[in-house]
Amino acid sequence: MDTIFAQATARGKAGVAVIRISGPRAHSAARALAGSLPAPRQAGLRRLADADGVPLDEALVLCFAKGASFTGEDVVEFQCHGSPATVAALLSALGRIEGLRLAEPGEFTRRALENGVLDLAQVEGLGDLLEAETEAQRRQALRVLSGALGAKVDRWRDALIRAAALLEATIDFADEDVPVDVTPEVTGLLDEVAASLRSEIDGVSVAERIRDGFEVAIVGPPNAGKSTLLNHLAGREAAITSEHAGTTRDVIEVRMDLDGLPVTFLDTAGLRESADEVETIGIARAVARAEAADLRVFLLDDTGKTQGLAPGPEDIVLRGKADLADGAAHGVSGLTGEGVADLVAQISTTLEGRASRTVTATRERHAEAMRRAGGAIAEAQNQLSLGMETAELAAEDLRRAVRALETLLGRVDVENLLDEIFSRFCLGK
Repeated sequence: MDTIFAQATARGKAGVAVIRISGPRAHSAARALAGSLPAPRQAGLRRLADADGVPLDEALVLCFAKGASFTGEDVVEFQCHGSPATVAALLSALGRIEGLRLAEPGEFTRRALENGVLDLAQVEGLGDLLEAETEAQRRQALRVLSGALGAKVDRWRDALIRAAALLEATIDFADEDVPVDVTPEVTGLLDEVAASLRSEIDGVSVAERIRDGFEVAIVGPPNAGKSTLLNHLAGREAAITSEHAGTTRDVIEVRMDLDGLPVTFLDTAGLRESADEVETIGIARAVARAEAADLRVFLLDDTGKTQGLAPGPEDIVLRGKADLADGAAHGVSGLTGEGVADLVAQISTTLEGRASRTVTATRERHAEAMRRAGGAIAEAQNQLSLGMETAELAAEDLRRAVRALETLLGRVDVENLLDEIFSRFCLGK
């Protein structure tokens, strides 16, 4: 296997840059530049020089032995000065050492997967952690990276294997000391796993929203103060405001961190009947985006009509342009800021309530694998309802369920996913 190297920190000027080497020649290559290496997991200051003895830098060197590193291989990290010239000189020197090559995007993490240090769900969690912009995203990614989903899968797998073993024992060793009727225990195991799978599947949609962002649509009739409110929330002129109705023709998006949650606010076209073809298209888009949004804020005018869109149970309905409506209750004004703090607090509370229901599965790929497992368990339960004469078929259904769960962790049948997943990682990961 090749020994690979790459800069693990971001490109550009920095106080410190980290260059990582992984593979069977990692220690010998590092020794060629540093002269000697510190003991594993102990930092040592070394003067680095190329093959001709030309000084390159003075750096901290860290060594990790095979089986006790991020990739599961021999690894060395140089913590050098972070100037582009220093990094380029070190990478060039490593590239001239026989048996070393520059890593491909995500190759360090791919080796961690291949060597059993991480499972595929943890790899996805690491990718999400590197992309995290908000506190909720960080917490969710860290939970997946910690192996929480893998631990659940292992518990489900053990229960299914136990159930299948009981059935097969009944089939193969009917004359031995085996319980005559294992159905109650098997049924209990399958019911428990099926319920846990359903709970995880139900939480995936919210987990995806935490990763990709919640959408909150501001809707209402023309001139209700929607664009002004969006600008106030954004703290900048994101949308054009005018006293003339129909100014907003397309959906305008502003993404922000709302109390640790990623939220995209949508300013939509005013809802009304219009003979203008372009405005009509904008209104149709507004309705479609509002219906697909996670939450809607209705800003009403003097008529109090919602113009064709019915608020949901958690949607927020307010009087727009509250600064012009004397004594209006439940109003908000983007111009003066009246009611905005209360609106933001209500949105945060609603979305935080949804986010609190998240579990450990975070992607549609996870949900699909769990649906396949759940379907196989349901088939097994159906076979068991027909009696022990179909126990062999039930046992095969449970083996299918186990295989479905193993695809979730990348143990089988996921080769076609790997290139796409790792292509999103940087060279140093």
